[in-house]
Amino acid sequence: MGDVKVIGASLSLFCCRIEWALKHKGIAYEYIEEDLRNKSPLLLQYNPVHKKIPVLVHGEKPIAESLIILEYIDETWTENPMLPEDPFEKAMARFWAKYVDEKCVISAWTASRTKGHEQEKALESAQESLQLLNKLIEGKKFFGGETMGFLDFAVGSLPNWLKFLEEFQGIKLFDTKELPFLHEWAQRFTEIPIIKESIPKIEDLLNYSRAQHKDK
Repeated sequence: MGDVKVIGASLSLFCCRIEWALKHKGIAYEYIEEDLRNKSPLLLQYNPVHKKIPVLVHGEKPIAESLIILEYIDETWTENPMLPEDPFEKAMARFWAKYVDEKCVISAWTASRTKGHEQEKALESAQESLQLLNKLIEGKKFFGGETMGFLDFAVGSLPNWLKFLEEFQGIKLFDTKELPFLHEWAQRFTEIPIIKESIPKIEDLLNYSRAQHKDK
């Protein structure tokens, strides 16, 4: 079905989703690490619009945006489906995946980059959104039910990233007492071999951020 390449960055919240999905499907691929401080001609060639990672290249056809890539992978390789068959359940998985990116990630990122009243508002928004995820996973093994799927991959590296923000900037959002079900899911999910291989580690995120901070 054509060669498969992934252009990404190993510490990205979004790139590991693509690797997880391909491994889940049993699809061989070439991984190309991108230097985000010096974007390569290859990235600019395959994603000239946004110039961002991740990019999936399948048979020389590029697809950008991680959630769109996940859907493309699921539709192209039908074994081990990631999205539910039921139209309503499928729509809900897409809704919550988008919610993770547009609400959870953005509000936590904003809280880490601001101070005062603006930071308080962002922290409150992040806490509310995480509480909803905690409620969503209550009583389930995975967001997809008994097996991991689309939404698990979308939420995937969020807990590690939140722990990194806590250690690096003192912003505590992933409280195990406040988010017990999300915490249990994260422990279960990150012990799966294909997830463990590619998830951005807190120590690596800290080392990279400290080096970046030192260079400024």
